[in-house]
Amino acid sequence: MDTERQQTPGGHTQEQESKKQEGKTRGADINYGIDDNPPWYFCIMMALQHYLTMIGAIVSIPFILTPALCMRDEDPARGTIISTMIFVTGLITYLQATWGCRLPIVQGGTISFLVPTLAILNLPQWKCPPADVIDAMSNADRTELWQVRMRELSGAIAVAAVSQIVLGFSGLVGKLLRIITPLTIVPTVALVGITLFQHASETASKQWGIAVGTTAMLTLFSQVMAGVQFPGLTYRKGHGGLRVVWFPLFKLFPVLLTIAIMWTVCGVLTVTGVFPEGHPARTDVRLRVLQDAEWFRVPYPGQFGLPTVSLAGVLGMLAGVIACTVESISYYPTISQMCAAPPPPLHAINRGIGIEGFGTMLAGLWGSGNGTNTFGENVGAIGVTKVGSRRVIQWAALIMILQGVLNKFGAAFIMIPDPVVGGIFCVMFGMITAFGLAALQYVDLRSSRNLYILGVSFFFPLVLCLWLQEHPGAIRTGNETVDSTLSVLLGTTILVGGVLGCVLDNLIPGTPEERGLVAWSKEMALETKPSGTGGLETGGGIVWEKNTFDFPYGMPLMRRWKWTRHVPFLPTYKMKL
Repeated sequence: MDTERQQTPGGHTQEQESKKQEGKTRGADINYGIDDNPPWYFCIMMALQHYLTMIGAIVSIPFILTPALCMRDEDPARGTIISTMIFVTGLITYLQATWGCRLPIVQGGTISFLVPTLAILNLPQWKCPPADVIDAMSNADRTELWQVRMRELSGAIAVAAVSQIVLGFSGLVGKLLRIITPLTIVPTVALVGITLFQHASETASKQWGIAVGTTAMLTLFSQVMAGVQFPGLTYRKGHGGLRVVWFPLFKLFPVLLTIAIMWTVCGVLTVTGVFPEGHPARTDVRLRVLQDAEWFRVPYPGQFGLPTVSLAGVLGMLAGVIACTVESISYYPTISQMCAAPPPPLHAINRGIGIEGFGTMLAGLWGSGNGTNTFGENVGAIGVTKVGSRRVIQWAALIMILQGVLNKFGAAFIMIPDPVVGGIFCVMFGMITAFGLAALQYVDLRSSRNLYILGVSFFFPLVLCLWLQEHPGAIRTGNETVDSTLSVLLGTTILVGGVLGCVLDNLIPGTPEERGLVAWSKEMALETKPSGTGGLETGGGIVWEKNTFDFPYGMPLMRRWKWTRHVPFLPTYKMKL
């Protein structure tokens, strides 16, 4: 992590204040920028907020996945899969924020991989036997029943992730950036939030009163009361001792405060009997998860057996890899602007995609049954809280790693009532959609060409994917591998929308200004140029400006080696796109 620097009475260093002013020139209204180091107690609170933001979505994936694995509801291995997923999420998040793209993003499980996963498990050879047959099995046979499926998923995910690793570390991402335009990004990112509306609706509908109250309270804290100052105590040795300071509590911790208050409300309604036994809004509905969770367990690769590999599985998972790659590339410049960072250079984008692929491979080998991707929920959290500090995400990663080992700790947060999570999702998924639509600022919306591309790339994927969901056996080519692969590819809205927007924008004639390429190129600064001031002097007499996306250690030595300028994923990379 970055070293602490002396703070001003307002809680920021002089360097941080200057960076905040620089961030404002990029239109970023933030509390803490990417290189800011909030006080440790702020970091822990905001890191916990990011943890709570992602835990609902992380937990929802295993709860959808495990029935498809033929695992019974009371199987304690459900908690093991959840802890494994969160442990790997923390590990890759720390690696990504510190050595990868160095943006304050959370790398976690994604629904993009859930679609091909379910397609694979729906193949005839992997379909679950009837429930009475499973109940008649011995414990060992039931365990082998779901573990053999997990090994198939693990191998497919790990092998498919190799393509993303090669794409990132080889620098081939730069080739993609030539065709990934704003009209590609808008449907890819916006459709993530739009596609998730059903999941948010199902979760919130379990108790609309709690869900609507959660959404209203989050809106009140993050938007209406954002400027309200709250008193707090701070102690600084040699600088006046104990003092009262004022800080924007509701602007910094809207998600955390909302969850805590609504969770308490649900607890009161549970104790008083307003919510009947078994109601999804009760705080004790998942009490058995807490009771069955182990106190201490370290996840490890191959914990469910040696992964297996099949062509159908790998081809299916490639759809998830492609969708996640385009989605992450779309997120990077948006997140950079949100946290007042410079536009992401090409080496950071290359490194970010490569690390994401490495994380997906580890997630497969560890047996999480899923890959990793930039967590849209936490992107939304940055937009709501205006806190884009890298330090906060590093703390959040450590909390996730700790939770992955101390299972009881994570099980406690899994007990958050579903309607509370649903209310949070209504805001977060909406923010993701809004951030995707924000890329429209670069294109000419008066152009009938652009409006046509937008309309088709939004509407057609929703129509096609919804139809395929209602008719899962519609594609029949005579080859099961081809059928499952096409079903996965054509059933993923973000993939269909992104590819459609990309193809149409690059085929239909239009001027660079009309397509938004001129304005977009200013946002995507793809190379780091040497600066003549405020930098670090190397042995060759060149003065380099310290950059947000530099490695935390070893940069002076790396800049002395000329060969590092030709490695696509190193911060000294100078080759033009």
